[in-house]
Amino acid sequence: MREQHLQDILRRLPAGVATLEGEELRYTFINEAMAGLLGPADATGQPVAVHAGPWPADLLDVMQQVYRTGKAYVAKACQLQTGAAGPIYCDVALEPVLDDNRISGLLLFAVDVTVQEQARQRTHELAIETRRLDARLRVLTETAPQITFTVDGAGRYEYVSPQWYLFTGQPPTCDLNAIWPLLIHPDDRLRVLYQSEAARKAGVGWSYEYRLRRYDGHYRWMLSRALPELHAPGQPVYWHGALTEVHDQRELSEARRRGEAELRFLADSIPELIWTATPEGFVEYYNRFTEDYSGLSTDELGPTGWINLLHPSEQAAAGRQWVHCIATGEPYENVFRMRRHDGRYRWHIIRARQLTDEQGPRWFGACTDVDDQHRLRQVLQTQYDELAQANRDLDTFVYTASHDLKQPVLNLRGLFDELRQGATFADPQAEQMLGMLDEALTQLDLTLQELAATVRDQRGLSAPAEELDVRNVAEEVLLGLRAQVQETEAVVELDAEAAPTLVYGRANLRSVLHNLVSNALKFVHPDRPPHVRVRSYLSAAGQPVLEVRDNGSGMVLPSQPAPVFQPFARQHPHIGGSGVGLYLVQRIITSRGGHLEVSSEVGEGTAFTVYWQERGLNGHA
Repeated sequence: MREQHLQDILRRLPAGVATLEGEELRYTFINEAMAGLLGPADATGQPVAVHAGPWPADLLDVMQQVYRTGKAYVAKACQLQTGAAGPIYCDVALEPVLDDNRISGLLLFAVDVTVQEQARQRTHELAIETRRLDARLRVLTETAPQITFTVDGAGRYEYVSPQWYLFTGQPPTCDLNAIWPLLIHPDDRLRVLYQSEAARKAGVGWSYEYRLRRYDGHYRWMLSRALPELHAPGQPVYWHGALTEVHDQRELSEARRRGEAELRFLADSIPELIWTATPEGFVEYYNRFTEDYSGLSTDELGPTGWINLLHPSEQAAAGRQWVHCIATGEPYENVFRMRRHDGRYRWHIIRARQLTDEQGPRWFGACTDVDDQHRLRQVLQTQYDELAQANRDLDTFVYTASHDLKQPVLNLRGLFDELRQGATFADPQAEQMLGMLDEALTQLDLTLQELAATVRDQRGLSAPAEELDVRNVAEEVLLGLRAQVQETEAVVELDAEAAPTLVYGRANLRSVLHNLVSNALKFVHPDRPPHVRVRSYLSAAGQPVLEVRDNGSGMVLPSQPAPVFQPFARQHPHIGGSGVGLYLVQRIITSRGGHLEVSSEVGEGTAFTVYWQERGLNGHA
């Protein structure tokens, strides 16, 4: 009865139980749990070797060894052979059964531990992955150009990367918690300790900058950032963070801040209206002088304040030009009237330029007060117009007077000729007096002609420039002087090969050549026939030059290198002339940006060298 009751209990156990008898280890008792492991076929009475079921081969060998030796054996998490359902793990216990101190069989126990084994294996896999990730994290943190660290809730450093030892020069054996605060700059130490402690108590991260002493004794600015390791619902236990050196960035930022402060101070010190605007054209900064000039604050001026200060009649045009410059990026420049704080409008030059850099486009503008210069220019313009009008009136008067005096002179000449032909004088000096009178009339007529020519040539000083053939113009001039050339039996040589063309006013060039050549034909040496050479060439600097050289009587030059010829000044009074030719030549040359040089030796000859303006030569063929 008891044996039956015990079998009922064993049959219902959740663990597999079976008895194996004899040397062949035949199944004699199998409970329900063990039957589930062995499969649907009934194994009772069959040897284990015949009905191995899920038992692996090595476990069958162990069963034989336990039977022979009588020593119990327990196999932990033994993997049983199963089908598609997946592996099953059991703790298998083998106990020998004794009968009269002789082993008669084995007692087999199997406890299913599949869930526990799978959990253990998963734990093992997670541990391996954790170690792998930890190793990777250490490699990343220890190769990054930062100092990484871990701090516990009490503020003690649990870990610091090797970069800290390289940066500070401390040995790895040093007491990190004791030495770290001492390496912080004395001016930053209390602040850093307070901020880190406050963050740990509040369970939050921190971010602040402080100076840390480097291995060479220099303090470098560092950015310390850390975040707590959160494990809800309790307080964080660790803080993980990094130290990043920001010394160069901080110095650069400080230098930039000082530069901006200095530029702002400079802009505030300039007595001009200085402003900057966004890419859209809205003003974002006015210097102090703008506020003082307008009597308005920056807020009152607003983003378009400088336009609002303009005269109402000019605001629309200024605004349209500003919008056009914003759209195209072209520089802004114009002259407008701006209202001062007392309500008076003053003329200003308004300029703005666009600067484009890594921060994008920005506009920089300035309004310069030119009211005094503008009014002075108006006064000077008025005076210039009056002087120009007076000069034109004077030219007209001289031209009219010289023209009107021609007829009386002609009348005097006619009367004098009649007098010489029909009258006789008993005075022995009569012939001399008549000769002197004839000479005076001739000189008066020549003077009137020269005055008219001078006025006419001065009116042509602004003749339009054109490309001229120097040789052709010189031949035209010589054709007009043909009578003088023939009378003096002069030899005139033209040489324009080096610079054959010249961009100049035709009337001006003819006047210069006519006066210089006619002077050479007029002031000849009494002992030799005149020889005049006209040469056009280029100077060493590429500047066009005209030279007129003669072998005449020469003249005495003043001490200065560039003589100034005055009208009606003559060096040879015994030779007819009005003395305005060289004056007119100099006026023509200087009015177009050139200059005249003269070299002369009395009794040897004279050379006039004309240097035209720098860009007067169009080119030479």
